[in-house]
Amino acid sequence: MLKIFSYLKNSKAMVFTIILLLVIQAGCDLSLPQYTSDIVDVGIQQGGIERATPEKMRKETYENMCLFMTEEEIGQIEPYYSEDEEGNYVLNTKDKDILDQMDSVLGMPMLIIASIEESGEMDINQIRQAVDAGMISRKEMVAKRDEVEASFGDMSESIIQQKAVLLVKEEYEALGMNPDDIQMGYLKTKGIQMVGLAVLMMGASILVSLFAAKVAAGVGRDLRKSVFNKVVSFSNAEMDKFSTASLITRSTNDIQQVQMVEVMLLRMIFYAPIIGIGGIIKVLNTKTGMSWIIVVAVVAIMALVLVLMSLAMPKFKKMQDLVDRLNLVSREILTGIPVIRAFSREKHEEQRFDVANTNLMQTQLFTNRVMTFMMPAMMFIMNGISVLIVWTGAHGINQGNLQVGDMMAFITYTMQIVMAFLMLTMISIMLPRAGVAADRIDEVLKTEPSIHDADQVRDDELKDARGYVEFRDVCFRYPGASEDALEHISFTAKPGETTAIIGSTGCGKSTMIHLIPRFYDVTGGAIRIDGIDIRELSRNKVRSLLGFVPQKGVLFSGTIESNLKFGGEWITDEAMKSAAEVAQATEFIETKKDMYQSPIAQGGTNVSGGQKQRLSIARAIAKNPKIFLFDDSFSALDYKTDVVLRKALKEKVSDATVIIVAQRISTILHADQIIVLEDGRVAGIGRHEELLESCEAYQEIAKSQLSESELKGGRAS
Repeated sequence: MLKIFSYLKNSKAMVFTIILLLVIQAGCDLSLPQYTSDIVDVGIQQGGIERATPEKMRKETYENMCLFMTEEEIGQIEPYYSEDEEGNYVLNTKDKDILDQMDSVLGMPMLIIASIEESGEMDINQIRQAVDAGMISRKEMVAKRDEVEASFGDMSESIIQQKAVLLVKEEYEALGMNPDDIQMGYLKTKGIQMVGLAVLMMGASILVSLFAAKVAAGVGRDLRKSVFNKVVSFSNAEMDKFSTASLITRSTNDIQQVQMVEVMLLRMIFYAPIIGIGGIIKVLNTKTGMSWIIVVAVVAIMALVLVLMSLAMPKFKKMQDLVDRLNLVSREILTGIPVIRAFSREKHEEQRFDVANTNLMQTQLFTNRVMTFMMPAMMFIMNGISVLIVWTGAHGINQGNLQVGDMMAFITYTMQIVMAFLMLTMISIMLPRAGVAADRIDEVLKTEPSIHDADQVRDDELKDARGYVEFRDVCFRYPGASEDALEHISFTAKPGETTAIIGSTGCGKSTMIHLIPRFYDVTGGAIRIDGIDIRELSRNKVRSLLGFVPQKGVLFSGTIESNLKFGGEWITDEAMKSAAEVAQATEFIETKKDMYQSPIAQGGTNVSGGQKQRLSIARAIAKNPKIFLFDDSFSALDYKTDVVLRKALKEKVSDATVIIVAQRISTILHADQIIVLEDGRVAGIGRHEELLESCEAYQEIAKSQLSESELKGGRAS
């Protein structure tokens, strides 16, 4: 799964920006519950008065509070109050730490004064006068305060602050301040701040989504490019190792899985730890004494995740293989529909597809059924935790140790922590499958092509290549095979001459042709072009000299022109039309309305087999190569077209080396050199007439294709 993270290394700046935005988003998200708590506790319960420290008070109130403070405590608050013109004391600091210290100092004196005034048993002014007259010492007053404080028992500091706020409220009223204005002013300020945080959080969330989608799309693009480039560099050996269906799945479905998880990774996995850790810090700062509930929630969630993932993980790994299997079956059926219909095997193939489809469905259903328990179980845990918090918090409120707003904030923070784990759980559902997909992609990317260019190539020595092709004691064995497909093949194909290869089915004719463009490399001996081993040349150089026509004509979606000019953009219209004329393709091209601009469907499905073959031959001719390779490329042509085409071809490419693999002797009758293969070995080399006399294998082929008169005459009529 680390591979999924490694794909982000090319987008470090963007990922850093996303993390920064997530921190901003989390900061806003974590701040909002505290604002809600403040609105309930301060805005509603305390009338918008935040502190026990009055921002403004009468001189007599200040002096009354000083009665119950030590000289040291008075020294702590005195510097931060100054008298105004009316003789009232005005607070002159906004420092939070100083105000917190002043709250702890002033809370109890204000509470005592409020209690004295509520009881009506004593007059605070009389008490002050007695202290001023020396009848009661300040030390006795402080001792009295300590007795009162002790009488409150376990009452928390927050409750003392709340009761002290009532005196502050009365003091403001005595100064002519409207309590409703104070409360509404506080609520409006907090409301505006909350709206601002919400807008900022929304903006950060939108930007995170945008950047995450952009990064993930870039990862998908880069992976598709890398996989495609790697696959294009594969030799036939690697293509045989990975089935076409599997490579398609890896290039599409697997990369899509990774891309989708990258988005979730950037939006959720990075965000979950930030919000989770931040929530834990906030919970610890609430001082509610309910932190143990977080531990219970986390343990319950982790236990649930471990159970569900232990059941689902093996199935996630199996799922991608089943997708491969379904793609393979689908591709075989869709490409083989004509044969399936011809043999009336529709029902059988439907059953085969149904088996692959049902296996995938059952695996997906199993994982989905397992995961359906996750959300209800998570909601049960979340609701259970909420009930537990309310139950425990209600006792705290009843005992005076907790405020309603703090309990609300604690519930919100707890839900944020649980949601963080929920997000991690949701992504953990996708990560295993994406991890499997990443491994499959990585398997392709790490597969080194068995055929590669030499460190030092000799391309410069072939600037003026002539096209001599020499097989020198060539042997070849397919990867994993126990026997050689070709053994000790030696011959030379010269420019201006036609070399033909013939033999029974499976004797290695096409294999010989495929060795020249280095679709495979020889396992023994050497193939040389103009005396240079093709392994000492770059593959591009070797293939630039070749005009290859495969056994099965391959056309690409586009137009006739785009297919005929497939060899290079430098091919002119004149060269294209000349090649089409030599390949006998003009007779059907010119009958089309758009002629060379006529569309060609994918795979050339809108042209016949013979037309496809002629266009493939024309494509090779248009390239004007030094060496032509025809791998049984005339099999779909009728005899008349075959004769006319070969005659025109001989005139057109009189200076090129032509190597033809053929099944029909009539195609290679006039070849300058015919190589007869039998079980991967050379059974004979020579012209037609020579082989009729000296090569038994050639004679058997000739007898099966030529009449008695043609055999006696040494040529076909």
